[in-house]
This record gives sequence, structure tokens and C-alpha cells, in this order.
Amino acid sequence: MRALILAAGRGERMRPLTDTMPKPMLSVGGKPLIVWHIENLRAAGVHEVVINHAHLGNVIEEALGDGMAFDVKIQYSREGEALETAGGIAFALPLLEEDIFAVINGDVYTDFPLHQLAEAVQRLRRDPQLLGHLVLVANPPQHPNGDFALSDGKVFREGQTMLTYSGIGVYRRSMFDAIERGAKAKLAPLLYEAIDRGQLSGEYYKGIWNDVGTPERLANVDRAIFERQLAHGYRGG
Repeated sequence: MRALILAAGRGERMRPLTDTMPKPMLSVGGKPLIVWHIENLRAAGVHEVVINHAHLGNVIEEALGDGMAFDVKIQYSREGEALETAGGIAFALPLLEEDIFAVINGDVYTDFPLHQLAEAVQRLRRDPQLLGHLVLVANPPQHPNGDFALSDGKVFREGQTMLTYSGIGVYRRSMFDAIERGAKAKLAPLLYEAIDRGQLSGEYYKGIWNDVGTPERLANVDRAIFERQLAHGYRGG
């Protein structure tokens, strides 16, 4: 399985921090957000990672290099100008190569066990009608109405309990066939189309997940990680 980490966003709500640093390179718990993802992917057995970038992409490449330091192979999908989520995925397809792949937002922090994405890949392989699989989480304060509902492993537009898309998912490349490479395109319309055709599965993750979208939330996540490290006897070094 290959994985794409989305790191092309400008991070307007994070300014002025993102004036000089891409949002996924901001640190929590002593390391950049994107490094948490890379290390967790490696622990899950993923050896090939694609990272898309636009804003200050050179900073990301200089920091992460070819991935050797993390025991993975990193390739970069250089957009120049951010292409939105679906446009960015479509642009990166030649590097992803495989029919089914994982996608992770670079600006979230989570302890989701990424090895479970391999199970989602197998689900899509068994059912060729499925186009994707979403990891959903409880609605955070800044997004109280959620995005989707979940029932019997299928994702719906509406339901009794609404949940939030975590930014972690597995997709089939054919989902992006209609997007011209290099064009801007949002992900939501593609998800709605797949939902309406019954082609989107999902799961509800109840563990740690944070959308690190503002300096305040960044500081809160950093503090929470530090407190958990203290609780487990970690003293750094």
C-alpha cells in the first residue's frame, strides 16, 4: 500500500506561523505534524509515501529529503499552486501508481492505527463497486454538525448521528478519472456522488484526533501530548 500525505494548503487560519512554515511542518510533541504521519505509516508497514505541496514546498523537501531518515521512500507531487484536495490527489496519481491507496491530511494529529487502512484496502479489493473508505470521528467543537452519517459500514449524507471526516481515507484511483490533471477540484462533490451510488464505506474511530487548524488548537494539542508523555514517564532526551 502507498500513501499520499496532503500538505499543499496555505493554512490561512494559522498565520502568521504559516507565513514562513508550511502547516504540516508545525511541531507538536517535539516533532512536525507530518513526521508523526510518516513514522506511523512506517510502523504500519507502508514504505512508499507521496507528499503533495505548494506553499513553501521547498521547506518540506529540505526537511524530509528522500525519506531515508525515516526508513521510507518519499516522492513529491509539486503542484506550484494548490489544486484543492481532489485536484491534488488526481495530480499525484502517477506517483501513487497503485489502484487503491491511502490519503491522510497533513494538518491533523491522531493516534489512529494506520495499519487498519490495509483492511480497508482489502475491502475495496473484494468489492470492486466501492470507490473509497472514510475514517470518521466525533464532531469537534469547531465543526458541530459533522459531515456524514454511518450505518452498517456504509457512509450516508445524513443520519441520526452525524460524524466528521477525519482526513484519513482509502480511495480507488478511478474515483478521480473525471478530473483533468492540473485542474483544481474539491473532494466533497466526489464523495457525495459515491455516497449516492452506495460506493463509500466507513468506520468510526473513537480515539485521539485533532484538526490542528489554528494556533490555539496547535498549542492545545502540543500541551496534551506533553501531558500524556509525562503520564507515561517520558522525560525527553
